[in-house]
Amino acid sequence: MDFIKGFTFGYMSKKGEWETEEAKQSLNLLKERCGIDHVVLTVVAEQDKPQSVHIHWKDHPDMLSDHEIENMIFYAQSLGLTVILKPMVNVSDGTWRAHINFFDTDVPCEPKWSEWFAAYTKFILHYAEIAEKTNCAMFVIGCELVNADRREAEWRELIRHVRNVYHGLITYNCDKYQEDVLKWWDAVDVISSSGYYPVNAWEEQLDRIEKVVKKYQKPFFFCEAGCPSCEGGDLLPNDWTLRGRPDVETQRRWYEEMFRATNKRDWVRGYAFWDWKAKLYPIEQAENDQDYAIYGKPAEKVIQAYYKNK
Repeated sequence: MDFIKGFTFGYMSKKGEWETEEAKQSLNLLKERCGIDHVVLTVVAEQDKPQSVHIHWKDHPDMLSDHEIENMIFYAQSLGLTVILKPMVNVSDGTWRAHINFFDTDVPCEPKWSEWFAAYTKFILHYAEIAEKTNCAMFVIGCELVNADRREAEWRELIRHVRNVYHGLITYNCDKYQEDVLKWWDAVDVISSSGYYPVNAWEEQLDRIEKVVKKYQKPFFFCEAGCPSCEGGDLLPNDWTLRGRPDVETQRRWYEEMFRATNKRDWVRGYAFWDWKAKLYPIEQAENDQDYAIYGKPAEKVIQAYYKNK
């Protein structure tokens, strides 16, 4: 697997937004300003509640159309970018997807894992077919579904179905601290996780992840990683609700420390940082932005310099 100098693009984009010149220009800026060679395109569907067994990927008015997804993939490829397609499920009531959960033993009149996985499999297979059609280099079968991770048999069956329609590399983006919990890494081609680790904990966490990589002998990259640009963001980079005083230097220092730590581990085969929007804020507002975005912030130059030298 080539080293992934990547970024995540287009999270939470709504129908029609990828067809705009603004979105294309945003992707152009991402490549020019950060020096990426890979892009993770995110396609987000929703289910109503954590215990819902219906996923609104066909019937939601804001869902990106297949046409615009395919066109954005082709556009990214025309820029020389390698595309990783990443369908994701969110919960409409605001609950984090990690809390999607059901009883392990089926109970009459209660929603069931079998029903959810049936719906999820149809959702994933649809986008796996698009990934195959558009020659995406990698396909992400799930993201941070922590409670679902324990359902090993269902994931193995899903992967078997995906391989029938998609012939590129398959990964699963596990959540932070879960790398050594999953029991089915052998079934995918690439191990990946969300690297939202505290600035002072990188060595400890990389030591732990390294044991997993050595055990399974699979390539590894951070399918997500990042830090909000606010006070305290470097100590709780996984908390997207954290809002303090804007502090772009906190974000810069986090990236510098992450690169310092990960660059010593040759098994870390890249990153797809979180995240770059299809619709950017005005660059003059960068210093006051508290989110994970790095557009116009000091962290942007840190990433560009690192990618340039890889």
